[in-house]
Amino acid sequence: MTGTIEDERTQDCAPDTGTLTSPPARISAREILPVPAALTLLGLLAVYLVAEWTGNPVNAVVLAIVVMIALCLIRVPVMIALIASALLGGLQAGLGIDGALGAFNDNLLIGAQVGLTYVMVGALAVALARSGLLEVFARWVSRKAGTDEAATGRGVKWALFGLFVVASLLSQNLVPVHIAFIPILIPPLLGVLNRLKVDRRAVACILACSMSASYLLLPTGFGAIYLNEILLANFNDVGTAYGLSGTADMAPRAMFWPVMGLVAGMFFAVFVSYRRPREYPEPVAGSAVEVEESSAPVSPRPFQLVMTLLALAVALFFQIAFDSLLVGAMVGFLLLTVSGVFRWREQDDVFTTGLLMMAQIAAIITVASGFAGVLTATGQIDPLIQASADFIGDNRTFGVFLMLFVGLFITIGFGDSFASVPILAPIYIPLAVELGLGPLAVMALLGAAAALGDAGSPASTISLGATSGLAADGRHDHIRDTVIPTFLHCNVGMLLFAGVAVALL
Repeated sequence: MTGTIEDERTQDCAPDTGTLTSPPARISAREILPVPAALTLLGLLAVYLVAEWTGNPVNAVVLAIVVMIALCLIRVPVMIALIASALLGGLQAGLGIDGALGAFNDNLLIGAQVGLTYVMVGALAVALARSGLLEVFARWVSRKAGTDEAATGRGVKWALFGLFVVASLLSQNLVPVHIAFIPILIPPLLGVLNRLKVDRRAVACILACSMSASYLLLPTGFGAIYLNEILLANFNDVGTAYGLSGTADMAPRAMFWPVMGLVAGMFFAVFVSYRRPREYPEPVAGSAVEVEESSAPVSPRPFQLVMTLLALAVALFFQIAFDSLLVGAMVGFLLLTVSGVFRWREQDDVFTTGLLMMAQIAAIITVASGFAGVLTATGQIDPLIQASADFIGDNRTFGVFLMLFVGLFITIGFGDSFASVPILAPIYIPLAVELGLGPLAVMALLGAAAALGDAGSPASTISLGATSGLAADGRHDHIRDTVIPTFLHCNVGMLLFAGVAVALL
């Protein structure tokens, strides 16, 4: 089975060698709608009809999320899957097409604001790449990987894994550029990873687990936003009526063991699931890596390197001073423009390249905000959580794991753990108190339930960011090589560790 999937992926990614004048090949029915896709759609329809005919209508939120995941798994483009499933969820909730579209459109502005920030950060990342700093580093690593035999190869492999972990941690805190470092750092190193026969699914898990662990545990940068401004604030707002009160030092302690689940999942991916060597074909014609390999190597001057480091420092200062990643990235980009890292007339080209690099991510983030808006407008999130609460009864252990699972399900749909906390807090906190959980356990349950699904959601910025770098040569599939591996390793480990921790705290 594995060989068949690999063969199909290689065939899908292979460049078309035919000429423009050759007649188009006849497309068979199985190529138009593959059997697995048809069976998946028929299965969903059958389950839905049975539920409706037996008087058990499907919750609109459940329907929308299940359909979205199913469509992504059968390779429907993520944006189409989000829009189609949002409309189906709206129809199931009785909003009608107009109501569903209205809720969808009303929330696009939120995603567009975030998407604009990613575009600007992408432009800064491309400008930084023009300095040649990363290219010099990639060439050095490539030479190091080829100087000796297996021992050196293993050393370089583990050094790269360590680099990815450190860069991921810093990207959420000390230099909070989030995912923007991935499409700049990873593509120049794909050739080295291929020579070392590294399975990129392991790299995807390293990036996803490390970035998630950073903002869930370290209270700086994005971590300060999640732990203090969102998790702690909602805990105190809702918990006050139930005698709960949290302090800033509680949030990292509450999230320690759930984060250890992420670490365990990352180690399992690296040492067990994807430890075997894996070979990748040559880059697809016209891909970013193929274009990069055909261009002349960059030899940066010392002044350019100094200005690059200065631009990073200035961008970080303005970001902190104005509490805006958009402003920081813009100032850093302008500083690189006037410093001679690239010519003045090239700045439009540099910005456009950054725009193209982040366009897909920005567009999916925007559409995902509309999807989340429809889920909220259905009014069926609270009934879903309340039904889970009624089903739990007095079984504490079962209740903890069920609440974590429901949180995982909701966050997969939202693609954003930051947005899930305010939704879960009003229901989860009183329910947890009723089950006899202490303040630290309640905070751990709420924080972990909202964070589950952030890594592994098709619309998550973490998943999209990992794919943006690893798929630069056209040999990495977003769903099969990023979403599924990160979902299994990040979420399963975190679910188990969080459940046990909440039960023991």
